[in-house]
Amino acid sequence: MTLTQQFATEYAKGAVPGMLRAIRTSKRANQLILLGALGASYLHQAHYLASLGAGMFAWIVPGVFDLAMLSMLTIAGTAGMAADAKRAAMKILAVVVVISAAVNFAAPGPLGLRIIFALVVGLVAGVEWVAAKIRPDFAAIEAREVEVIAEVSAPIRKLDPEVARERAAKAAATRKANEAAKLAEDEARARAEAAQARAARAAERARVRTEKDAREQAELEQMLDGVQPHPVLAGQHRAD
Repeated sequence: MTLTQQFATEYAKGAVPGMLRAIRTSKRANQLILLGALGASYLHQAHYLASLGAGMFAWIVPGVFDLAMLSMLTIAGTAGMAADAKRAAMKILAVVVVISAAVNFAAPGPLGLRIIFALVVGLVAGVEWVAAKIRPDFAAIEAREVEVIAEVSAPIRKLDPEVARERAAKAAATRKANEAAKLAEDEARARAEAAQARAARAAERARVRTEKDAREQAELEQMLDGVQPHPVLAGQHRAD
């Protein structure tokens, strides 16, 4: 194995752990940013409302708004959540963000500081929205895998990235076609089995009906045989 092949192999081994580590790091950083932004917005609003004479409600109302914002962001960013729930969460989130940003901007102080605190609220929504979008690009990973394999098997001939992407797309299309064909085959097999089951049930019903008709015919013949006149009695009647 050449040095290029060794490097490509080690690079491929470390690609997945590196991506997972980057995703975990970015998610932790987003959580810290979210907590810091919510804390700054909460304290700023609470101090402003306290200065207006809101009393203990100055510390409750901003917390309610921040928790509502966090809840709506969680619903909107959760994979597999119902579409109508996400739409409703985004609507409530827009209302909460506007109110919270308005309160931060209305607080006394220099204009630049008021704008910064108003943008902090938008930062909360933006950071959480980006966190919900963090996921691997599997198409790019597959393209890179094809490229690395080609480089390892033939290090002199470097595979063009565009060709690697095309091959990865073709491979993905082939897998999807195979999956669709297997699904269609399973459905056809299920329909055939259902048709066989229906035919078997119909044959069984026909057999039972035939046996029932035969029994009824035999019983009728027995009844007819039982009501025929006795031969001796019939002869005496003729003699008379």
